[in-house]
Amino acid sequence: MSANADKFSRLAALKPARSRPAQPPALRAPGEEDTLGQLLGAGVAKNHFGEHLAVRNWFPTPEFAEPSSAALELLSRMKDESLSRKTRAAIGNPAKWLFLDTETTGLAGGTGTYAFLVGLAWWDAGGLQAEQLFMRDFTEEYSLLHELAARIAERPVLFTFNGKSFDWPLLENRFTMTRSIAVPRLAAHLDLLHPARALWKLRLGSVRLVELERHVLDAPRLGWHRENDVASALIPQFYFEYLRGGPAEPLAGVVRHNQMDLRGLAALFCKISEMLSEPSGAASGFESLDLFGLSRFLQRRGEADRAHSTCAQALEIGLPDEFRPMALQELALLAKRRGQHSRAAEIWEEIVNEPQGSLNACEQLAIYYERHGKDLGRAAEFAEFGLATLRRRRDSLLSGARGSSHDPYLAARHVRLEQKFLQRLARLQRRMKASDNPAKPLLLSRSRTA
Repeated sequence: MSANADKFSRLAALKPARSRPAQPPALRAPGEEDTLGQLLGAGVAKNHFGEHLAVRNWFPTPEFAEPSSAALELLSRMKDESLSRKTRAAIGNPAKWLFLDTETTGLAGGTGTYAFLVGLAWWDAGGLQAEQLFMRDFTEEYSLLHELAARIAERPVLFTFNGKSFDWPLLENRFTMTRSIAVPRLAAHLDLLHPARALWKLRLGSVRLVELERHVLDAPRLGWHRENDVASALIPQFYFEYLRGGPAEPLAGVVRHNQMDLRGLAALFCKISEMLSEPSGAASGFESLDLFGLSRFLQRRGEADRAHSTCAQALEIGLPDEFRPMALQELALLAKRRGQHSRAAEIWEEIVNEPQGSLNACEQLAIYYERHGKDLGRAAEFAEFGLATLRRRRDSLLSGARGSSHDPYLAARHVRLEQKFLQRLARLQRRMKASDNPAKPLLLSRSRTA
């Protein structure tokens, strides 16, 4: 037995040890000549590529709120829905999440654009731990990127705001250009700009992070203030002036701006998660336009039942007049997809005289009465009404009563829709003649065009 135990102990010793996450390097105090480091309250981090500044802070707000698995699923769903088990486990583990925001030397991207400040944040002790990596000149880029790669290796689920289009492609490019630091592999990248745009663009118009903080996150309640915030367009100028020997004080404002963006990003994730986690019919504390945006987001994610109930709730609360026909159309289409054809027809008849939805309503009602209502005469009436409405709009556009349209495809769409109405009318006429339907004869000769 002892020989066997000794053999197994030797085999166990051959197993590879589990890799431990790299700890943040110890920081040394900046020297007296390092005015920027002293101004920022930063420490100097060092690795085998060189040095860079690191600013570390812990913030009690926003507080961590455990998101539901349904919210994470909706946020991380890919087009092919082929997330691996390992990826799903990483997304569901808050210890693997990393919030990222960069400040760069330009907004156009390209090989000449550097990320001179990379802000990172993660949940720790119920609050938000932030670490900002700053390069005092371009020679410190390798050191900064090496440290960033270590952080991403620990927390490979990335949260950004417009990061898929700007921040991450820029960083990938910088990693590639070093030729010595591999591009870190992400388990997932969740860009919160896209759900934010779906949820709040209808109400706010602008979904800049600053606007979301003011109107959605209730920044004053959280104790956040941006009165003296730095304009994003001025940040590259401040950095280049510092490199040329200019003052370092404006860069302190840039670091504070980056800190607020990180905190806003984390708070935005909590808010989006809260909305996506609410069960159907329980989102009573939200604005009606936000609920309508949520219903459209859920519909695109394949959550038809929740989309239907959320859209109905938005209409019940009360939508502005310019959005009500649009919401009714969405509700009718959702009811139709659920097989509730008579309910969908009721909604279409409610908006058939609305300017925004009359053509679509006429077409859908003609389809309903032909296929489900079994009333060919009624179907023909709505087809004729749709055709007459379409021609009035076309004549009005041609005469300039509503101004010239800038849509080059509008005329082609009108022609296609007119042909559909004409073909439907012709088919209904043949069916009514074949069945000796006593409904009034169609004046198809007046409707037909060359």
